[in-house]
Amino acid sequence: MKKVYVGMSADIIHPGHLNILKVAAQYGEVTVGVLTDEAIASYKRLPYMTYEQRAAIVENLKGVEQVIPQTTLDYVPNLRTLKPDYVVHGDDWRDGVQRETRQRVIDALAEWGGELIEPSYTPGISSTQLNKAIREVGVTPDIRRQRLRRLLKAKSLVRVMEAHSGLSGLIVENCRVKKDNLSVEFDAMWLSSLTDSTLKGKPDIECVDLTSRLHTVNDILEVTTKPIIYDGDSGGQAEHFVFMVRTLERLGVSAVIIEDKVGLKKNSLLDAGNDQKQDSAFNMGEKIRAGKAAQISEEFMIIARCESLITGAGQEDALARVQAYIEAGADGIMIHSKSTTADEIIAFCTAYGRLPRRVPLVVVPSTYSQVTEEELAKHGVNIVIYANQLLRSAYPAMQKTAESILTHGRALEAESGCMPIREIVEFI
Repeated sequence: MKKVYVGMSADIIHPGHLNILKVAAQYGEVTVGVLTDEAIASYKRLPYMTYEQRAAIVENLKGVEQVIPQTTLDYVPNLRTLKPDYVVHGDDWRDGVQRETRQRVIDALAEWGGELIEPSYTPGISSTQLNKAIREVGVTPDIRRQRLRRLLKAKSLVRVMEAHSGLSGLIVENCRVKKDNLSVEFDAMWLSSLTDSTLKGKPDIECVDLTSRLHTVNDILEVTTKPIIYDGDSGGQAEHFVFMVRTLERLGVSAVIIEDKVGLKKNSLLDAGNDQKQDSAFNMGEKIRAGKAAQISEEFMIIARCESLITGAGQEDALARVQAYIEAGADGIMIHSKSTTADEIIAFCTAYGRLPRRVPLVVVPSTYSQVTEEELAKHGVNIVIYANQLLRSAYPAMQKTAESILTHGRALEAESGCMPIREIVEFI
């Protein structure tokens, strides 16, 4: 039997996939390389189903002899191992992001006289439209909750943007740009206590309680599918924190971040934030332990936020604390800084990388915004959170529109800065 290789993501199986497999079976024994989460996340959104789920479906399709993982977008490693006589792929990859991948397949096949077969793209089938339909239906809490851990395994850096309403959640859900022929988008959403308080016109001092903040959570959950990281402030008393964990976990939130401070909250980015007292590492550890004991699923994450660089306690104190938090069961560490450069954060990341036991590292570049994602990833950062930019950009735009209407006594001059009514109706 001749050997045939087919690579596919197989997140949404449609007639186009079945046609490819039917054609492939006519040429010989079919091996399907199912792209892993890592391979898919390298050029587009993380698939809805895990690799194991997708592989199980493909291996039960008619005409498939065996399924193997394809760990990169590049076919060549698998092709050089299998040396197939044919590779079968739809002709839709001749242009766009996969054009270079196609050429590498052709070059590799030439090494042993293999041939590329390209059936015509099945008309009337759009994976983009099918994905859009799935997003409109939504996801279950269980599927959403586990996506953050999957992202951390699949990507070197998880990109998170704040959302403070259903509308801003839709922006984070749908915003994407083309960069170096790849589709770039946000991976998850951050629900900040600062933006939630600001949106309600209240100071960021934990005066907006969990019940009120859950209205925002629900508004976003109803219209989005991406994972959510929740800003839990200090988490309150350990006995109260367990209820926060259970509630967020049940709703499908992926993670909660709690900070090691006590007393009346003062925002860390203010000068007064230096004055707030840090809790002891022991007490913070006990709170983490209580939260971990309360959760039911394995997917939910408790991330410990260390404020030592904010309070002036310094790097050594921060390193000692984060080790204690990891020992207590923290699933991640967020290191906070209000320095205007990234030097302090990078120094911490370097020292953190030498610790014998580590968990995913989170940073929030609000005051050191000049640092790039590439630089952060290079120094071991796993999650970057853009914590307040959407709300901060909305306020000046609204202020400008209000002033324009007052100045001119009509709305005409403000229209150029407004989204057309038809577009916003279509957007939602």
